[in-house]
Amino acid sequence: MFDKNKAHPDGWNKDRLVSRHVTVGPDAAPRRSMMRAMGLTDEDLAQPLVGVATCWNEAAPCNIALSRQAKSVKKGVTEFEGTPREFTTITVTDGIAMGHEGMRSSLVSRDAIADTVELTMRGHCYDAIVGLAGCDKSLPGMMMAMIRLNVPGVFMYGGSILPGKFRGQDVTIIDVFEGVGKHATGEFSDDDLKEMECCACQGAGACGGQFTANTMACVSEAIGLALPGSAGAPAPYETRDEYAYHSGRAVMQLIKNGGPRPRDIVTRKALENAAAIVAATGGSTNAALHLPAMAHEAGIEFTLSDVAEIFKRTPYIADMKPGGKYVAKDLFDVGGVSVVLKELLKGGHIHGDCITVTGKTIAENLESVTFPENQDVVYPISMPIRPTGGVVGLKGNLAEEGAIVKIAGLKSLVFEGPARCFDSEEECFAAVQKRLYKDGDVLVIRYEGPKGGPGMREMLSTTGALYGQGAGEKVALITDGRFSGGTRGFCIGHVGPEAAVGGVIALLEDGDIIRIDAENGTIDVKLSDEELASRRRKWTPKGHNYNAGALWKYAQLVGPAFRGAVTHPGAKAETHVFVDL
Repeated sequence: MFDKNKAHPDGWNKDRLVSRHVTVGPDAAPRRSMMRAMGLTDEDLAQPLVGVATCWNEAAPCNIALSRQAKSVKKGVTEFEGTPREFTTITVTDGIAMGHEGMRSSLVSRDAIADTVELTMRGHCYDAIVGLAGCDKSLPGMMMAMIRLNVPGVFMYGGSILPGKFRGQDVTIIDVFEGVGKHATGEFSDDDLKEMECCACQGAGACGGQFTANTMACVSEAIGLALPGSAGAPAPYETRDEYAYHSGRAVMQLIKNGGPRPRDIVTRKALENAAAIVAATGGSTNAALHLPAMAHEAGIEFTLSDVAEIFKRTPYIADMKPGGKYVAKDLFDVGGVSVVLKELLKGGHIHGDCITVTGKTIAENLESVTFPENQDVVYPISMPIRPTGGVVGLKGNLAEEGAIVKIAGLKSLVFEGPARCFDSEEECFAAVQKRLYKDGDVLVIRYEGPKGGPGMREMLSTTGALYGQGAGEKVALITDGRFSGGTRGFCIGHVGPEAAVGGVIALLEDGDIIRIDAENGTIDVKLSDEELASRRRKWTPKGHNYNAGALWKYAQLVGPAFRGAVTHPGAKAETHVFVDL
């Protein structure tokens, strides 16, 4: 391991480090002068400059522990001959943005996070990065920036929230969304809902179930960008600070060794490992957006269809909310992500030879992991909860580019019924609140895709209300938008092509019969090609109200959901990489 007293007795050679542009030579004097104003010494300037990027803010509990953890990262960097430079970026937190116009900013924020981290790193010529993120879109956004820059980097999750207690039962924010549905039916009084509201979220950390944040945290370990074990501990635990310190130490080792860099780590096989951990834990359908987007940053073609293929052949073995019983803390208590990975490796469902930020392979990192007895959070690979993953890809005449559904916890995998069409989430939510639907209906929410929304909103308010009304599996819901990682029920998202570009979802009418078969991976509307062609000739595009600003810009740039809803050409179009300047 790195010995700070022996590694560089003659100092660092900056010839291969990008920070030479701001710290070396007479022409860098003005730049050094600015840095000296912040207290940096000759010794500090002679060392590698390490960006410590966080999404710290006071917008939500997901992020409020990141500043504390960043201090520990900086200590690790400093003690091993680096000069840390902390900076922050934005986040949009889904739990607060959910169910109103603010949710349009959520997916857009992923790309804004990646862009702003890239710009800060480029502008100041930092040699390496430790990226800390807390809530849903900040995790993939931070990892996308790391892959894009391809400097030595280590990712670290800020940790999950501790579960709340409501009348003796563990609860999460999803229970509050479902409580709104119970309130609409009269099952919950105002006081009941207020009681749950006040106890569901217990301090710092991201939502506790296997929703998007914890799903992407698992991905960070499975793909090899994070230290083994770092995804597990809840945000308030001091263990997180130890992992933060060691993340700072690890990035210095990567600089010393010249790698592996993120693109050495994020290979096709590593992406398959990442998809496998999502399937095995019944993770968020949003991973089917984020994994293709991360692959895009590495110049790898890895679409929704590729993700779905991995889901199809990976057993579901971790009994996590919302489809199962347990939250992230429970998984941490029985050994964390490493236990799931070890079982997947044992069953031949992941590639053990993928390199990681430790400099070792996944298999080497897992050598000492043993399966915990007397627990039912993680099942043995020989006795899975289901033989295939908790998330399934769908294709058919209604979704030629694909769609996705979380099946973890579903009793039936086939649903057929008449369409009930809505051109926005608000229209559908209002109908659900008034119970203007029938058992067996397929609720269709369209014009909520990446371009059409714009921003591809999540529909947790609607799905939570349906479940709270006891209709979670009595109706199906399909959309060209997204669902929260906390969504449960027969809910199909990412339907593409989206309505805004004339996808079949735009041509549906009330009463059309839709069949969803998650067993065979199909989604079709029972209409002839001739009828669909006739309707397409009559279809006209639908406008939206975002004709200036960031959301307008996003709508102009964003690509289809099955490729990750990305906004730039990606690594395949590069003529150089930042670290090689």
